[in-house]
Amino acid sequence: MISTPDALATPTTRSAAPFDVARIRAEFPILNLMVAGKPLVYLDNAASSQMPQPVIDRLVRYQTSEHANIHRAVHYLSETATTAYEAARVKLQRFINAREAREVIFTSGTTDSINLVMQGWGRKFIGAGDEIILTVLEHHSNIVPWQMLAAEKGATIRVVPINDAGELLLNDYEALFNERTRLVSVGHISNALGSINPIKQMIAFAHARGVPVLIDGAQAAAHSAVDVQDLDCDFYAFSGHKLCGPTGIGILYGRAALLETMQPFKGGGDMIRTVTFEETTYNTIPHKFEAGTPPIAAAIGLGAAVDYLSAIGMSAIATHEDALLRYATEQLSKLPGVRLIGTARHKAAVLSFAVEGIHPHDVGTLLNQEGVAVRTGHHCAQPLMKRLGVTATSRASFSFYNTFADVDALVAGIRSVQKVFA
Repeated sequence: MISTPDALATPTTRSAAPFDVARIRAEFPILNLMVAGKPLVYLDNAASSQMPQPVIDRLVRYQTSEHANIHRAVHYLSETATTAYEAARVKLQRFINAREAREVIFTSGTTDSINLVMQGWGRKFIGAGDEIILTVLEHHSNIVPWQMLAAEKGATIRVVPINDAGELLLNDYEALFNERTRLVSVGHISNALGSINPIKQMIAFAHARGVPVLIDGAQAAAHSAVDVQDLDCDFYAFSGHKLCGPTGIGILYGRAALLETMQPFKGGGDMIRTVTFEETTYNTIPHKFEAGTPPIAAAIGLGAAVDYLSAIGMSAIATHEDALLRYATEQLSKLPGVRLIGTARHKAAVLSFAVEGIHPHDVGTLLNQEGVAVRTGHHCAQPLMKRLGVTATSRASFSFYNTFADVDALVAGIRSVQKVFA
């Protein structure tokens, strides 16, 4: 959900949630957990979200009554598993509004998806002297693969800077383009700050110059509706475990025309059409990029997760999370000695902060004793931390099953941390 500048300038007070949060929380068994004798307050959703009972049940059903390897076999279990696996692909196609199911590639996660594009598209179409545009906000997963490619090919990485609020400087972005620009790869939402990047505008500018764009959507897909056709992106990557699904599964959306031109990243079974010792011909997309036995259960579980999110409604999810962000911004801003890091006008429900005189790891350790789970460290965004002049932050990230009471617990926990160090 995009928070407007006015909304951030005048944070909201508590308001009624647009849906029944208590009912939703009851579907997440792990939220009943006690930590250090206190109820779990889980605020590490940017790292990994929790899984609802319907998704757990779907995984159990597959493992207990449907498990077999997919494709090719003609027996009942294989046909059942194949049907469920390919049905999950269609669910993901609809979830992101891809044109065709074959544009949805199952991967092991966002990192794997980005590496697939680097290996399959980048190694084929980027050469010596070419340039790749990234931003200072990027997760390491959207930096390191391109560094590897640049070192191999003799290409150059250009970086879009930010202002002190954590917003991309679009004039600088536009100035980076030249006749050697071959790709833009940018995060939809910053995992470290929550900044929502103007990707539709950035995509349009790149396309006007014939440059394709990859979007790292790991932080966006679970929090608001993603429409790849409306965005007009060329590639979009995200992970299942950040949207109430299993680990070890992710998605790469790619335009069919681009996927057709790419070389396979991995070789093996199911990605081939014919094999001889003299020559191998490759399968059609999406199978060309899904070598070997895929994470069948995880893919089916991810399909169940997007069913679950869609039933709640992505608009309702975004509205609730935005209310949490505003309330948390208001409450943490009142705490003496607490500085919010990343104050972009357009933000997702992520709050990075520093407590004066206390190392973030100490903050996280003491919050854990209060049952509050936050993330501490550089958040796989070391170039961003360097730009901000910090080595690490504490980060609270919210999901639709979080409550205003969770925010209150975070605030009370920070006060307790400050008392310990007083």
